[in-house]
Amino acid sequence: MKKINLPIWTMIVPVAGIALYFFTGADTGIYLKLILALLLIGSVIASVHHAEVIAHRVGEPFGTIILAIAITTIEVGLIVSLMLAGGDGVKELARDTVFAAVMIIITAIVGICLLKGGIKFKEQLYKLQGVNAALVTLMAIVVLTLILPNYTTSGPKGEYSTSQLIFVSVVSVVLYGGFIFMQTVRHRDFFLPKNSVSEDDHAEAPNNATAISSLVFLILSLVIVVLLAKYLSKDIEKIVIDLGAPKSVVGVIIAAIVLLPEGLAAYNAVKADRLQTSLNLALGSALASIGLTIPAVAIVSIITQMPLVLGIDTGSTVMLLLAMVTVMFSLATGKTNIQQGIVLLVIFASYLFYTVVP
Repeated sequence: MKKINLPIWTMIVPVAGIALYFFTGADTGIYLKLILALLLIGSVIASVHHAEVIAHRVGEPFGTIILAIAITTIEVGLIVSLMLAGGDGVKELARDTVFAAVMIIITAIVGICLLKGGIKFKEQLYKLQGVNAALVTLMAIVVLTLILPNYTTSGPKGEYSTSQLIFVSVVSVVLYGGFIFMQTVRHRDFFLPKNSVSEDDHAEAPNNATAISSLVFLILSLVIVVLLAKYLSKDIEKIVIDLGAPKSVVGVIIAAIVLLPEGLAAYNAVKADRLQTSLNLALGSALASIGLTIPAVAIVSIITQMPLVLGIDTGSTVMLLLAMVTVMFSLATGKTNIQQGIVLLVIFASYLFYTVVP
């Protein structure tokens, strides 16, 4: 029997999080909430470690795809459960979450990675064909799902009719499925690192027992991250409201927590001069966030006859298009530098500022 080579804390933390979660309730004390917050952060770090173990075992780009789809699937489950539970703002929930996720990924995560890579290595290389394919697909899905609903006439502004919702869901699945086929089969070489200089590339790959264990604990870690984020969201919402900020800020905070594992994994990769891996993870996550979420919430909306607002407002449209155009120009040469990261982070800061001060 092969030995499982994993740090013990990466297995204990998510299990402890699951165990303590069952003791939560409406009257949970402040100390238990602080412990849960620490376990949430620990689970994020543990999930990154398990994702890196899996990525090393299966190789690129499969490792980044596994993490992106795992996180997005659980994110979808969180959105659907909140939709079915009802409450204020349910019909805008999917839109706000997807929009926040896309903005965080393409401006914050990519921006931080480009800035760190520029500071440490001056210039970093990546394969232009793979990045271009991801960005073209992302632009198409973003416009069709978040912008076009504001300009159709079959239903209320910002909402698709049932037939339109079915069509855009099918289109989203086709676009995302086509990208995954290209990434894993047809043009896998477009997504392999252009330069591999890290020690991990020469280290022995983990055995099957370790990889399977990491997959189990990755899923467990991501589940507890989402559960704790959902549970602590009420406290976060109270803090946001007490500070006088709009309620939409809560969605941004929750999206940021859920995306932390991807962000840390991308940052660790860029520190090892593996920008291609970082971009695979970031752009693939943005595509999965829309390509999987929109069809899922569309099904719930159609079955339950629940209104679903997808169209973002004018200010958000301007920020989204600015972010998309900037990231497309930033990743148009096959080389990155520090200034591209600075610009993307300034756009992210602007997005946060105008979300708080609309």
